[in-house]
Amino acid sequence: MAISSEELARHLASGLKPLYVVFGDALLLAIEAADSIRAAARAAGYTERETFIAEQHFKWGELRNSAQSMSLFASHKVIDLRIPSGKPGVEGGLALQDYCASLNQDVLTLITLPRLDWAAQKSQWFSTLQQHGVIVSADDIPRSTLPRWIAGRLKRQGQSADETTLEFLADRCEGNLLAAFQEIQKLALLFPSGLLSFDQVKDAVMDVARYDIFKLTEAMLSGNAPRYARILDGLRAEGTATTLVLWAVSEDIRTLGKVLQATQRGGNIENTLRDMRVRKDRQGLIESAARRLRSPHIERAMLQAAR
Repeated sequence: MAISSEELARHLASGLKPLYVVFGDALLLAIEAADSIRAAARAAGYTERETFIAEQHFKWGELRNSAQSMSLFASHKVIDLRIPSGKPGVEGGLALQDYCASLNQDVLTLITLPRLDWAAQKSQWFSTLQQHGVIVSADDIPRSTLPRWIAGRLKRQGQSADETTLEFLADRCEGNLLAAFQEIQKLALLFPSGLLSFDQVKDAVMDVARYDIFKLTEAMLSGNAPRYARILDGLRAEGTATTLVLWAVSEDIRTLGKVLQATQRGGNIENTLRDMRVRKDRQGLIESAARRLRSPHIERAMLQAAR
């Protein structure tokens, strides 16, 4: 079973499963998800907990031994396994598969991982975890849904804001969810419950956004010029290498040009994107841009990149 971190609370209310796997690149959401699972386990009588950090030279046999040895004072136990690298290795992968084959129903196992690449998610050990456990994805909140996420967090503390204020907050916190959480908490300390004005938020919230080159090309492909300029200014202020920015922008322009050429020859956009191995999370952006632009736009863009 696979669920998002936002769906976890509803899932836990219906009962606990013996195995949970939390993974993703949003540190705040991963921490909150793991804390929620541990809290639900404590409430259900899992009074004992043992933590393992699987780094280099970790003895994987300890995982199995822990699940088989229960304390005299506790009938239910939590095993908290953390794999910081997201790569258990050959030995670890086999150990995880073996572990899942005979899960102890009196033990709740929580495994936390960072963001995993495509190859890791297709590995045998991760497929086994998916088959036997609940996979909780803690992915970063995309810019398009960040205002809604902020509104939900404000609602938890009895506050709200209009759309303009939410967009302003999203601009100031994009790419830095942990700092966004702290800024939202600060608003609860500064102002009473109810509707927050734009001026209140503007004066209270710092610019804690963090940008990367992929957010820059995302803004470019979506045709969002103000966001593109803001991210470019942020990358320049952070000292991002100009050649790296140029590479990212040029690659997407070239990809877009190849897609347009293929469609002009009668090809299907979806098939072309798949043949070019464009990542699934970027296919929608490329497709939307390809339907909006024409070949002369691509030629001018490549000349501008060259200059």
